[in-house]
Amino acid sequence: MPEWTGAALAGLAGGAALVLGAVIAWFVAVPKPVVAGIMAFGAGVLISALAFDLVLEAEEEAGLWPTVLGFATGAIVYVVADQLLDRFDKRNRPGSGESSGTGVGIALGALLDGIPESAVLGLSMVGGGGVSVPVLVAIIISNVPEGLSSTASLKQEGRSATYVFVLWIGIALASSLASVAGFVLLDTAQPGLTAAITALAAGAILAMICDTMIPEAFQTYHALTGLLVTGGFLLSFAVHVVGG
Repeated sequence: MPEWTGAALAGLAGGAALVLGAVIAWFVAVPKPVVAGIMAFGAGVLISALAFDLVLEAEEEAGLWPTVLGFATGAIVYVVADQLLDRFDKRNRPGSGESSGTGVGIALGALLDGIPESAVLGLSMVGGGGVSVPVLVAIIISNVPEGLSSTASLKQEGRSATYVFVLWIGIALASSLASVAGFVLLDTAQPGLTAAITALAAGAILAMICDTMIPEAFQTYHALTGLLVTGGFLLSFAVHVVGG
């Protein structure tokens, strides 16, 4: 089996979590507190994974300043792209209490979140290493509530099942392609370049967590959000220590 197929399957697994969330939301009335709780817990898992499995690895390969530069660049690029999307598509995030915006806006928003996540999965396999399990688990946990909350909004707007599931399956396939791109394009790259791009993706992911996941969870749980995020962080950290 070609090595790139592993990257494709890893990206598809992360994207499939969006589809799973969409299926659950379409057929089951999931209470908002449950979605918010998963969102907060997933944010903590993702923060731990990017800190110990992405940023730390990038620093060990490329040093402090390339890591800092890549991380800051990723965060800036994500925030600028997200603001442009909000401005031109008039998208409102799930849980904002307003209309969720157009289906195109929701799809682009999910892609904006998913591309750096999926690229990191492919990057983790460069050099013959296996996929980063903590990062993959973190992405799956964070993507399920995103598919849940977004699909609930689309269903309330009267979108058809065909529209909703074609939308999310397309995003899952795009996530798979992003993971393959992360692996294929950088398979022979110098470690410094790979590390800088890993840090860039990590910066984008952290900006996404602060901009989307934690605010949405806070609308429901308020002060308890911090405890849920902490729980997710500690679980992911334990997995990192035991697995390492």
